[in-house]
This record gives sequence, structure tokens and C-alpha cells, in this order.
Amino acid sequence: MRCIGRRLWKGLRVIDARTLNEPDEIFDALLTHLREATNDGRIVPVMSVFREWLPDEEEIRIWNHQLIRYAGYQKSGGSVLGDPLNVELTNLAISLGWSPPIEPGPFDLLPIIIQVGDSLNYYELSRSHVREVLIRHPKHSFIEDMNLRWYAVPVVSDMIFATGSALHPCAPFSGHYLGTEIGARNLADSNRYDKLPEIATRLGLDTSIQRNLWKDHALVILNEAILWSFDQEGVRISDHHSASDDFLKFCEQENKEGRDVSAEWSWIVPPISGSATSVFHRHYLKNPVYPNFLLQKAAWETRNGKRLLAADRGEQGSNQSVLEA
Repeated sequence: MRCIGRRLWKGLRVIDARTLNEPDEIFDALLTHLREATNDGRIVPVMSVFREWLPDEEEIRIWNHQLIRYAGYQKSGGSVLGDPLNVELTNLAISLGWSPPIEPGPFDLLPIIIQVGDSLNYYELSRSHVREVLIRHPKHSFIEDMNLRWYAVPVVSDMIFATGSALHPCAPFSGHYLGTEIGARNLADSNRYDKLPEIATRLGLDTSIQRNLWKDHALVILNEAILWSFDQEGVRISDHHSASDDFLKFCEQENKEGRDVSAEWSWIVPPISGSATSVFHRHYLKNPVYPNFLLQKAAWETRNGKRLLAADRGEQGSNQSVLEA
């Protein structure tokens, strides 16, 4: 429903991890996923499927939304160092025993939190496990001075894989980035890294008024920097115009096979230059089919997750275990 890169599905590599039960071996499988997906920068789509959920079996879940996440540290004045999206996950990791670097920074890698039944463990990611790209611009050297970076492979790790007959609460999957995911959302959103005001100021634009479109100018520069930096380092990434055309080719292929394409318009249309892309002027059905990935409640918000955290803190909690979508 949400992914614009569906034409690549035939190249998906599937790792069968359904026999794994121990947190250590699950973490090893996740490192294998990262290594195979990164593919020395030639990113390939990968999916790792762990065992299905059954009422009498220990539930397996990854608590991170993505395997790779940057920490967010809430400061006393209310501001955040790092990624504000991950403040809650950062605090959870610390409560489980994770220690941030002695000198915390804006791009500290969070550990992966793995739940197996009543066991809750965290595993640190080293920089050797994660391919990252330093953000630069071919014409504006100040972008490099901002010391921005982003990881090469987005591995979504907290959704349910529903086959139609079974539910797999742990089935991380990954493709390659669309540039706007990083340049128009992660680094640009005012509730994320919020870098547009700094970029606009360094460009000499007046940020006190809206009608000069300073945000738009800064967005283009940042997105140019993302695409150029990934290209310079040989890491696969798509631009929003090419990805839009590619998605419509996928729709044509599916229609020829007699299949309708379901999509959520607000996710298919990119967050910049929407009306200039080919996907903007189309309507899409919203009929979910199976197999499919479904959203599920954050693990720490479920009754079972709250019970595990309470037990970890030495508190009393219910023994009821449920899967909550």
C-alpha cells in the first residue's frame, strides 16, 4: 500500500529464519540481513522471515521501527540532540542498560532491542555493521561543514507480515532509499532534524518571511546533496521522478496480468514536487491484499510489552501475552 518501489519485487531475496529461537542467533541473522542488503552499496531488497505467531509459542518481536536508528536525547531545556523521533526508544534502551557514548552526538547508533517470549535483550550496532553516507553538495561546501550523515539501508522491522493464513510479527524487510525520505523528511521535518532553517540561512535567505519560499529553496539544495552524496559513494538511491515513473510501469504490468494495484496516494506521491511527478495525477484503490505488511502497536505499548518492562524494573505485572495489531 505504501511502497513506491514495488516493481523490484521479483528481485527480493528472502531469508528463511523461522527455525531461530535464541536472541543471539536472531541478532546474527539481522546482521546477515544488513550485510546482504547493503551489498557493498549496490543495495538489493531483502526480507527475513522469523517464525509465525501462535498462542502457545514465545512471541518474537523487534522493538525498533527500523534496525538502524539514531538516538534522540531529550535535553533539560526541552530541545533534542539527535533524532526527536527516537527519544522514547532511546530512553527504553537506556532503561534496559544501554550506555550512550561518553560524548553523545546527533547520529549515535541505537542498539537493536529483541524480544523473545519473556526475554528482552539489546544488541549494539557498531559502525562496521552499518554503511553510512556523509552528506555533501557539489556547489555548496557548507553542507559538508554541517556534518550530516544517513545510513544506506532502511530496514523496517516492526511490522507484521501477514500471509493470509499466518502472522509473522518479526519479518524485517528492506529496499533502497528514495532521496526524499532523507532529504525532505528525516533531515528536513521540523519535528525531526529540522535542517532547513540552517541551510536557508547559510544560503543567505531571509527566514523571517514565507513568501520568498526559503523552505523550498533549502529543500531542493538538501535533496540535491542527498542524491549527489549517495552517487559519489556508490550507494544505490532513487530520485522521486524516476521512482514515480517506475511505479506507473509497475501498475501497467500488474494491469496486464489482470491485477489491480492498491496504494495510499499520500505515500506514493513524494513530499516535494508532487504535482511535477507522474504519480500525482492518478487515483489508486485501497484494497489490501495478502501477503501484506500490516502496522502493529509499538511493542512497548502492548500489554505484554508493558509487563516485560515492569518485570525488568522489578515491578509486578500481568502474565497475559497478546499480539496487538
